[in-house]
Amino acid sequence: MKKIVLTGACGALGTVLRKPLAGMAETLLSTDIAEAPAELLPNETFVQADIAEMDQVAPLLEGADMVVHFGAVVDEAPFEELLGPNYIGAYNVWEAAYRHGLKRVIYASSIHAVGMCETAAGIDTREPHRPDTFYGLAKCFAEDMGRMYWERRGLEAVCLRILSCTAEPQNVRALSTWLSYGDLVRLVTASIKAHTVGFTVAYGISANDRAPVSNHTVPFLGYVPQDNAEDWADKLQPDPAPGNPGDIAQMRLGGPFAAVPLGESGIAAIRRMTESEG
Repeated sequence: MKKIVLTGACGALGTVLRKPLAGMAETLLSTDIAEAPAELLPNETFVQADIAEMDQVAPLLEGADMVVHFGAVVDEAPFEELLGPNYIGAYNVWEAAYRHGLKRVIYASSIHAVGMCETAAGIDTREPHRPDTFYGLAKCFAEDMGRMYWERRGLEAVCLRILSCTAEPQNVRALSTWLSYGDLVRLVTASIKAHTVGFTVAYGISANDRAPVSNHTVPFLGYVPQDNAEDWADKLQPDPAPGNPGDIAQMRLGGPFAAVPLGESGIAAIRRMTESEG
């Protein structure tokens, strides 16, 4: 490919993706509302931009083949704080991709689009939306928009419902929800390389023994995870205790996001949970 655009390039996951994406195209254009990274790759350019502003987003996608859209506020917050970056920003990326004739949008969706689904339900990619937060609702909005742009305008999309993506599993919940950095790269790479995808939803999860969701409906994507959170089970859960069926954070896929009041940080709740386990 000639050009890939990466939004959210300075975030935790964007930082992981920059090098592998640069290896897939002649040019990687990275963008973020934050300032440029200290060092850029040889074929990487960086433009500081606000994805909530169409006049800043649209020029970036000119001449691109695909956009990997990871730019967003990555936590629950009041709706008004999410409206620009998470809702309008997603529209701007899809509309700019359509205007410039891109082939595909790779979108960082989230498990929080179905966060109120029961953990033990064993859902797959066909599960209807059940958002747990305003943050999750933004992911539903973008997924539905992605489907509409495919069906009405022929712009392909792969929406990746990422669960818990960290270098290592951080808590007991992550024994089921973990996505390794290596598998993140494999998932995004597969989403780019797949011959045709139309509109596709896939879960961003590693090959965990305890995985609560399934990608069995999307084998054509070619994603084969190689890591397993069970390798950390003895460290994170040395003395397994009975679960609490009265704790909504344990019983719903969204975890603590499903339990916090709307508009309040889910990340803070996850930190408290992790600290209590430690």
